[in-house]
Amino acid sequence: MLGWRLLVSVILIPLLFGLFYLDQRAGTSAPYLYGLCCLIIFRGCWELTQLLTVRNLKPGYAIVSLLSLLICSLAWLPYFSDSDAGSAQESSLALMSVGFSISILLIFLKGAIRFQEPGQSMENIGAEILSVSYLGFLLAILAELRWVAGPETGYLALGSLIISAKMGDIGGYTFGRLWGKKKLVPRLSPGKTWVGGFGAIFGAALGSLLWFQFTPALFNPLWSGSSWLWTILFGAIIGLVGLVGDLCESLIKRDVGKKDSAELLPGFGGLLDLLDSPLYAGPVAFVLWKLLPLITVVAATGN
Repeated sequence: MLGWRLLVSVILIPLLFGLFYLDQRAGTSAPYLYGLCCLIIFRGCWELTQLLTVRNLKPGYAIVSLLSLLICSLAWLPYFSDSDAGSAQESSLALMSVGFSISILLIFLKGAIRFQEPGQSMENIGAEILSVSYLGFLLAILAELRWVAGPETGYLALGSLIISAKMGDIGGYTFGRLWGKKKLVPRLSPGKTWVGGFGAIFGAALGSLLWFQFTPALFNPLWSGSSWLWTILFGAIIGLVGLVGDLCESLIKRDVGKKDSAELLPGFGGLLDLLDSPLYAGPVAFVLWKLLPLITVVAATGN
């Protein structure tokens, strides 16, 4: 199973970055990335609403998926215009927040219209707000990394999150299977160990170091990686936060009595099992890109 997980990761990550390459060539509006986010929303919302359909919970797939799509689409609107990149992201974040607020209002309105008797409305409202927050708002924040470092070079930022988070997943799984003994949170995730947790941080830090060492100039000839200290710090933080994100998704699954969110890929589970660490770490990565000097601009020389 360890070899299978590594093989699938080696296949999926290049495919994802191939899509990013096509999207970069398609312009700053990122149409391929938008399409990918829409697919993730429709599939992910199905998985999450199916998971949460238990006990008194009956979240509606239609409203969850449509409102998640609304949040993501509103966030994209400024990028479909030719406005300045800096002001476009400010507008995007504002529209995203408005979309999330409207989503909460509509979920409550739906609950009020359909109310029949006590004992179910609050459960459904809570499940639907959780689903929209997880697959609408967090996914939209993750996608904002596409523009955080500028419209032409944003995939350097988005790639740094994906590489760090998935290298953290691989490191955690590998270290845990090979050397892990003491359980990290046995009641929540019996397979995770303390050694696996350190492996996740190590793997993410290594992935971040290599990413910033070799790729910045591919996005912009005047860019180079920053100090190894900042890149390792970035990766270590993403690895730690991604591990927490994995545990939080495990919280959802364990509370509803499921091992995987779905059976999409053997050894990986469902789409939510693949996205748990990047989704959770996305907002943190966005803040780190704003705070840390992760790239260095090399002065151009002329004759």
